[in-house]
Amino acid sequence: MNIYDVSQHAGVSIATVSRVLNGNPNVSEKTREKVLKVMDELGYTPNVFARGLGLDTMHTVGIMCSDSSDPYLANAIYYLERSLRANGYDSILCCTGYDLEVKQKYFSLLRSKRVDAIILAGSKFVEMRAKDNAYILEAAADLPVMLVNGYLEGDNIFSTVCDDKSAVEQAVSLLIESGHRDILYLYSSYSYSGVNKLEGYKKALRTHGIPLRQEMIRQCPKDVEASRDLLLSLDRQGIFFDAVMTSDDSLAVGAVKYAHARDISIPDNLSIIGYNNSLLALCTDPEITSVDTKVEALCTTTVNTLMGVFSGVNVPSRTTIASDLIKRNTTKW
Repeated sequence: MNIYDVSQHAGVSIATVSRVLNGNPNVSEKTREKVLKVMDELGYTPNVFARGLGLDTMHTVGIMCSDSSDPYLANAIYYLERSLRANGYDSILCCTGYDLEVKQKYFSLLRSKRVDAIILAGSKFVEMRAKDNAYILEAAADLPVMLVNGYLEGDNIFSTVCDDKSAVEQAVSLLIESGHRDILYLYSSYSYSGVNKLEGYKKALRTHGIPLRQEMIRQCPKDVEASRDLLLSLDRQGIFFDAVMTSDDSLAVGAVKYAHARDISIPDNLSIIGYNNSLLALCTDPEITSVDTKVEALCTTTVNTLMGVFSGVNVPSRTTIASDLIKRNTTKW
């Protein structure tokens, strides 16, 4: 028995049930009595989600991330914890890795700790097979689930995403408009975010009438040396490219190292664009042009949305944040 059952039987919204639980005065006495009567008939006892709406809350939110050593996710954790703390909430962090069973294990662990909500940081928690997301959808019946730059449709699931498709499309279009035609795309994963980035690359080529060549799309581990070595290998195979668009700054750093190893002038003979605008983009010579995905805004918005859920107000299930392209010295325009 959960808050959705009360909502359905009483014929009112979840937000109205939440207001009744919270003692909000903006509910008519007739509606309040109806909701309380249904709760009594169903034997409903407010769970941790209801407590988070204003009753005996634990004031604790679980955060899951796949890899806290990743610069992007490390920043996300920092901003999430800071924003939660500013709103009076503590947090419990679980670093899960990428194995589905481990993710499910830690998800269950956080639920057992009676957290008020769970935040999934990064797009690696939304699986390609629908059945592998069932544990998230099931949990959302009892507590809010927040996704940072991942999207999963379902009741009580709220996503804050960067418009990755448009970001890559814009970056690749600028490369094309500055004279590049052989643009290599390096990506690290086929996640929700990864799929959108790849679509942005393809759309930019289509828009400018450039044929899509599969040999110009390469998956690579999120590792500087792996990226460098992949580009050296392509070079030895005679695959020509005059620009590199990457899905992560670490891959862009590898592209810079490749250019240095081959004595290729940047950006005169090779342009490079990274992604996430992390500290890595500033640690090379030349510094790397990179897409700023606004990780701080993503995380702050996620927590603000969660506070709205706790307060019983209507909030969007999906919020999109626009990116910026930060021009540095690896591009010509």
